[in-house]
Parts: sequence; structure tokens; C-alpha cells
Amino acid sequence: MLNDIDHIAIAVNDLEAAIDWYATTLGAEVVHREEVASDGVREALLRAGSSYIQLLSPLSDTSPVARFLATRGEGLHHVGYRVDDCAEALQSFRDAGARLIDEHPRPGSRGTTIAFVHPKGAFGTLVELVQVGDLDEHPRPGLG
Repeated sequence: MLNDIDHIAIAVNDLEAAIDWYATTLGAEVVHREEVASDGVREALLRAGSSYIQLLSPLSDTSPVARFLATRGEGLHHVGYRVDDCAEALQSFRDAGARLIDEHPRPGSRGTTIAFVHPKGAFGTLVELVQVGDLDEHPRPGLG
């Protein structure tokens, strides 16, 4: 069911400072930027092999990422796993008794379809199921 790690998401207070650090320290380049109002985040994706490092910063003090930063500080937020069929993968978690955040798949960034599984249903790790689309394979130029 899991094809690959799509991304490792890291919550940060200052998106531009984090981008600069990854560029200077690791030579990583931004391949995609997006504001996801429905999740209350700004994101920058940096390519890491066939996966991404996703840097997340909150759009407001009330977003889930802002609450995460207030209670836990900067750091690992979630792991995104690539799946062929998000609905099927979500049903598998449901059948296994996992606690879900999303009852149904929904649109994600990059033209993906996503769903989240609660950390209490996945050994303490927030899990994102990511069904990639055409945009994901070819991030739009000029967004870095």
C-alpha cells in the first residue's frame, strides 16, 4: 500500500529563515511553494531524492501548526506516505481501528489527494496519506 515517503514535514516559526538554512547548510532548493488556507499553512518543498522536506509555517495563531509550535516548538510535524489510492489506504487504517483525523480524502497541495491519521492511531506519529497527481511529478516552475 505504501509506495514511498512523500515528505517529512517540519513545523517552523520563520519559513524564510528555515529555507535559507536548508539552502546554506544542505544546498537544498525550493521546488514548490504554496499557501494552503484550508490547513492554515504556508509551505515550501525542498527536493530530497525522490521525496521532499516540507517546511510548514502557520498563517495565523489559530492554525493547527501554530498550536503545534506553541506546545511542542519547532521540529518534526508529520510523515507523508505516498499511496496509489488515498481512499483505499484510509479505509485500511479505519479497518485496523486507527483513529482518523480525516474521515474522507481531501485536496492537498501540489494537486494531491490527502488524508491524515491521528498520532494516537499510529504510534505517536501524525501520518499523512498522499495520492500524487500530475502536478506533483512536475512542480510548477518559478515557485521556488
